[in-house]
Amino acid sequence: MEIKVCVPVACADVLCHELYELGSVGVVVEERQLDTFVPPDPDETDSDMFTIKAYFDEDLPAAQRVASVEGCLKRLAEFFPDLGAVDVGVADIGQQDWAEGWKQHFQATRIGARLVIKPSWEEFSGQDGDVVVTLDPGMAFGTGTHGTTRLCLETLAALFDGGEAIHHVLDVGTGSGILAIAAAALGAERVVACDIDPIACETARENCVLNEVIDRVEVTDRLLEELTGTYDVVLANILAEENIRLAQALIDRVRPGGVLILSGILEEKVSLVTTAFSTLGLNAPDLFYDEEWACIQYRLGH
Repeated sequence: MEIKVCVPVACADVLCHELYELGSVGVVVEERQLDTFVPPDPDETDSDMFTIKAYFDEDLPAAQRVASVEGCLKRLAEFFPDLGAVDVGVADIGQQDWAEGWKQHFQATRIGARLVIKPSWEEFSGQDGDVVVTLDPGMAFGTGTHGTTRLCLETLAALFDGGEAIHHVLDVGTGSGILAIAAAALGAERVVACDIDPIACETARENCVLNEVIDRVEVTDRLLEELTGTYDVVLANILAEENIRLAQALIDRVRPGGVLILSGILEEKVSLVTTAFSTLGLNAPDLFYDEEWACIQYRLGH
């Protein structure tokens, strides 16, 4: 059973505590739209009201459960007068597997002419010549459905499909390993995938094993600045600000004539990134867009 109330922000924490005391098995406070590439402001609220959803086992009739919540609101109204006029909504949502429910939003996705990203739990019958990457994102970011990852995959796949000689690839901020695995599956001989998050590294290794590319993909938690050598393609699907901070280190790891692909960049921040990289001697980039997201591709001079 779901009980829903809309209350002033100031009393949300206290009310959540009281709902747990009434026997709630879980509380959701205003489902904010969060994004891996947009750091949330912890002090920001969308309005001066929060919607609170509390979930209860159906051990009491709905009317009795609503009455208990209304009684709670009445008691708290002594300290928060606005609670005296709050409506209580109730819905029967049935039993759901919350941990599994998100999977319905991740389905096989075709990128370019022959690259396909599919979840590990889905059967897929591809076409001749398809390169299929099987993915279980676990607790790491990266399914290929987010605009930034899709842009990177499309740009990378276009290089391979265009006959580019790509032997060595560096994937900075690998997450689930999706870009590194795609590079290996498309034909790269050696890929280095780095991430400062140990959980991401563990997930990426598991996905490399799943896709039988672990012999060509090295997953490491070493910092970018600690990596040596140069690469035909360097991918950085990270925050725009991090792309700027790491600009020189990224450029230094691209071989002459190689390609640098930057993503994780909101359209409104493109000029911020391109201005920063232009001061380091790079020519005008190619720009690709997917809704509000952008991907920036540089070709380094010989």
